[in-house]
Amino acid sequence: MSMEIDDILASVSLPALPPSQLDLQLLTRAWVTERTTPELLPYPTDLIARISTRIASQIAKIEDLTSSMDPTSNFALVVIQTELERVKFLVRSFLRARIGKMDAFPLHYLALARGQVEGSGRREQGSRLDNPLLSETELQYLTHHTALLEGHYKASFLASFPGQLQKMDDTGGGISMVDAPDLDAAVFVRVLRDAGTVEVQGEQGTGEVDLKRGDVWVLRWRVVRDGVKRGDLEMI
Repeated sequence: MSMEIDDILASVSLPALPPSQLDLQLLTRAWVTERTTPELLPYPTDLIARISTRIASQIAKIEDLTSSMDPTSNFALVVIQTELERVKFLVRSFLRARIGKMDAFPLHYLALARGQVEGSGRREQGSRLDNPLLSETELQYLTHHTALLEGHYKASFLASFPGQLQKMDDTGGGISMVDAPDLDAAVFVRVLRDAGTVEVQGEQGTGEVDLKRGDVWVLRWRVVRDGVKRGDLEMI
């Protein structure tokens, strides 16, 4: 029986990457994903903690090399500084992308985050939320940002409205006043492993597409979001 080239390539065992390189790959993928998806994704707590620890370690190493005044360490110093700046750029850009989404839909994400925290509070005391939407710092930022926004709106014009019309998160009459991201926005995805079929809506009606490893698709985010979160698909 003849084997397909994809099957042969899939059977080849790639050399294991060191943890630092693996984390850099994960950070790069998280950065690309956060910048290309229309909604905020769960905060990678463990990954950012490991990256932050390595950044602190590299800064300490740079300080040691700088204070040693050893001319033979100049090249190593340049390499370490260059790598450090690359990682710091990825972290800053990743966090800026998240802040941009929070600023665009503050009430929406604050409600989701608070609901997640309240749900975790009903579990065993001291248990950690596995996939928090926001980090603790982000939750503090969003809480203060929303409070300032509400205060500004009330001082500017909401105070002149009747009391029942002053709520920014009103859902009366079946209509929500809270803006939310567009889950039907089109995104580019690459299939990392066979992910089955998904239903798509086109001009000719509803149909299905088969997501095969190596394929690249332009699909609605709503259709592929679960596959991206599982790791079957990656954003490009």
